[in-house]
Amino acid sequence: MARQQLPPGIKKLTLADGTIRYEVVADAGLDPITGKRRQTRKRYRTEKAARDKLAEVGVAVARGTYVARSKLTLEQACADWLAGKHDIRATTLKGYEQALKPIRSELGHLPVQQLAKRDLDDLVKALQAGTITKAGDRARKPWSARTINYTLGTISQVLADLVAQGELARNVGALISRLPQQRPEMKTYTAVEVNKLLKAATGDRNGHAWHLALSGLRRGEICGLEWSQIDWSAKTVTVSKNRVSVAGQAMESAPKTRRSTRTLPLTPGLHAALKAARARQNAERLALGEAYGAGTHVVCDEAGRVYHPETISDYWTKITKAAGVRSIRLHDARHTCGTLMHLEGVPIAVISAWLGHADASFTMRTYMHSQDDALKAAAASLGAVVTNRDIG
Repeated sequence: MARQQLPPGIKKLTLADGTIRYEVVADAGLDPITGKRRQTRKRYRTEKAARDKLAEVGVAVARGTYVARSKLTLEQACADWLAGKHDIRATTLKGYEQALKPIRSELGHLPVQQLAKRDLDDLVKALQAGTITKAGDRARKPWSARTINYTLGTISQVLADLVAQGELARNVGALISRLPQQRPEMKTYTAVEVNKLLKAATGDRNGHAWHLALSGLRRGEICGLEWSQIDWSAKTVTVSKNRVSVAGQAMESAPKTRRSTRTLPLTPGLHAALKAARARQNAERLALGEAYGAGTHVVCDEAGRVYHPETISDYWTKITKAAGVRSIRLHDARHTCGTLMHLEGVPIAVISAWLGHADASFTMRTYMHSQDDALKAAAASLGAVVTNRDIG
């Protein structure tokens, strides 16, 4: 029986030492980036292996799923992906950079096509254990489940982009199980506790900051608020700036969402607190003279310098202790605002607009918390109904 002729695309080669190899040179379709035609070239020990590869390439090219061999490393892929993020906020970009740091430091040397699920699984374990070091051989603290999941989500975006470009056959990042997250318990103050805290805030230099927090502003909105956003004649405050902490660095950014930009009426208590703060800062400016800072921000230190967001959280902890109320997170002051409004019968749509949420369902789901006093009142109402029914 005559030997079957080799198909186009396979050549039989005899190497210098007499070894036989079969080289596959196949059309690999158009490069998705350049639009130019490309070829794949590789040698195999047997004719069968070469034929199988030629057929595999042909099917993949026809389906549009062929992935050419690439030396692209994970480090370069991450750098390219970040460089292409032109339409996002600076704080979001900084968050992506921070999330990808352990990927780049521990796995950046790997070609993306060699990245395996095991590599990412091992990285997750190391981040949980805190066994990865930072620059300068400094120990890295164990990462929380939330932070690790953010890193996994970010690298999955990088790999998905490579799949779309034809650089990868599949996204192994999507195969990694996300860690279970325990959401922090949301606590809120009662009206009595709010009054107690605001009474203590009267003698606190940053007392107006706590009025703003209990009026529903986020920490970043409090830190980013400038005097130019206060309309004294109209008695309103316009929330349009955000100052947040990203990887420990304070950064100014646009509001969290489009609805976050809002103009709110000043309550009498907040109006008075802001007036007192303005007078105090003017006195500090006169005392320091040229040494005084910009003084543009509503909440700043004695030298007119804007606070780091973490500093505000520290001061919040101190004022809660001084007031003798329960210790809750600064963000829970915002929850308190929404909850108390809800208990007073303010419509959810109005509360949503006040807090700067995109939709009322999120407000109801996230910010409305029952309190002991409200539950007791409900029990009293139910008891009255049941008693009257029994009597009738």
